[in-house]
Amino acid sequence: MNIYQHFRLEERDYIDQVLHWKNYVETHYTPKLTDFLDPREQHILKMLIGENGDVGYSLFGGAHEVERKRAYIFPDYLTVNDDDFQISLFKIDYPAKFVTIEHRQVLGTLMSLGLKRGKFGDILLKDGNIQFFAAKEISDYIKNNVESIGRAGVKLVETDISNAFAASESWEDQEMTVSSLRLDTVISGIYHVSRQKSQLFIQQGLVKVNWTLIENPSFLCEDGDMFSVRGYGRAKLNAIEGKTKKEKWRVIVGKQK
Repeated sequence: MNIYQHFRLEERDYIDQVLHWKNYVETHYTPKLTDFLDPREQHILKMLIGENGDVGYSLFGGAHEVERKRAYIFPDYLTVNDDDFQISLFKIDYPAKFVTIEHRQVLGTLMSLGLKRGKFGDILLKDGNIQFFAAKEISDYIKNNVESIGRAGVKLVETDISNAFAASESWEDQEMTVSSLRLDTVISGIYHVSRQKSQLFIQQGLVKVNWTLIENPSFLCEDGDMFSVRGYGRAKLNAIEGKTKKEKWRVIVGKQK
């Protein structure tokens, strides 16, 4: 059976990586800890490793409600606990009365350190307080190299992961019809913009599907795809229910409130 047929072409490199991790654990009888994975990467890993083999997996991102998680792949005779995931939690001390720090500014500062996105987990904001998860192996490097975010001077304070804010997201489902499952058409329908404007968003690099930048307007969307349009929020294609009598696609979309 060709395992690639169940996934998109652009996911092949990641599929090969997961299969390599699995083979490593099988042949060396030793566990493998990954970087933080987005939900699509987690889904692929679950499908490839399965539930009933000699290799198991567990996912954890510092708290159980978060989106980005590290995977711990292990021989099935081992037991796993949260400490195995090697995750640090930082809170950001800054003069909140005088300045506002946004999610994108935190992520931009962390990425400017020259580290991969996979070294950082979720960024949590609550009532002006900010926390983020990071791989423990880079915690000292982060503390020594982050002194400001935006225009604000900051101090990073490492704290126990049990102090993490609860992640809270609210979604609203709606049924809609689209003339095709092309990305530009779906984006147009979800965000109530013209087809020309959705194409412009895509061409300008403002659109991600499953956390990956997509610049092809004719990219075909599938059940379960997650969309992000910069400045417009996130949405998910929860279900493709078939065609109407007028040959349009009936879909159910969840939009983040």
